[in-house]
Amino acid sequence: MNRRHNFNPGPAALPLEVLMQARDEAVEYGNRGLSLMEMSHRSPEVERMVAQTRELLLGLLGLDKRYEALFMAGGASAQFGLIPMNFATAEAPGSYVLSGSFAEKAYQEATRAGGARIAASSKETGWRAIPKAKDIRLADRTAYLHLTTNNTIEGTQLRELPNLPANVPLIGDMTSDILSRPFDYARFGLIYASAQKNLGPAGVTAVILRRDLIERSAEADIPHIFRYDTFAKHESLYNTPPVHAIWMMKLVLEWTRQQGGAEVLGERNARKASLLYDAIDASGGFYEGIADAEDRSMMNITWKLTDERLEAAFLAQAEKNGFEGLAGHRSVGGLRASIYNAVPEESCAALASFMREFVRTRG
Repeated sequence: MNRRHNFNPGPAALPLEVLMQARDEAVEYGNRGLSLMEMSHRSPEVERMVAQTRELLLGLLGLDKRYEALFMAGGASAQFGLIPMNFATAEAPGSYVLSGSFAEKAYQEATRAGGARIAASSKETGWRAIPKAKDIRLADRTAYLHLTTNNTIEGTQLRELPNLPANVPLIGDMTSDILSRPFDYARFGLIYASAQKNLGPAGVTAVILRRDLIERSAEADIPHIFRYDTFAKHESLYNTPPVHAIWMMKLVLEWTRQQGGAEVLGERNARKASLLYDAIDASGGFYEGIADAEDRSMMNITWKLTDERLEAAFLAQAEKNGFEGLAGHRSVGGLRASIYNAVPEESCAALASFMREFVRTRG
């Protein structure tokens, strides 16, 4: 099999072992004579699979029975609206840390659905850095503090969590770095992550939240389909869920556990990121990192060529050499390598070698 080095930002690389397992089990599930995707979502097989996926996720996050895991549709973008709809009001708005394009989108949606205030922002620096915890200012009577732990487009990653009053839950968009490193997930009241990075293919979003927030959700005067307590009461089976995407998430979570969980993957991801950042920093100025060094992401490495005229040649040559998905986001430009959990260390080593060779021949 001639697999390419996949650095796509999302949908992104999946573990080869998972893809092969899914291929072998897709036609018939559990000796039932039909595939999982053809079964009723009310069947014992589907109910059992969803419960197993939920237990796997909570276990890998190190969260106890105070938390529930829900599986929802609409991606992280839907959560941008659902979170303020469930918890914020004009009198008690959500507070938002703006650290990148998606964090800003979450804030903008919240201004339309409940209420929002900016607690800190790094927009004026072009999103090169994460706002410092000490600079966060909560709105009066704030309903929660929302932050984005990894900025996929800009290539920055949060490392320091703020200390909050006990009555202010911390909400985190962890779409692009959940389970990529050891983290104190219990500091959060709610975590959400669309699956197309470290959890599986696109189509399902994991929402992990404390039970007290589920109870708060029940008080929201919004349609039932938009309330977290509805999904919790029905164990994510209120309406027909994205069964295939949840099943694929289960397989990826099993793979994650087999790898050693976030602790082992965090060490591996740090090595992968170092290979690429070293190639950037040792290029003598040929390459230039986009994010500030202290806030560089371990998931999305962003850089540019000092001579921007060479970027098209870099991408064309990279494509010929088997590298996929290295163009930077259109809003930032430059180059980007997304090195989520499923991207092998060998792919990062191959890319670093290619980068050095490109400097040698074009520098």
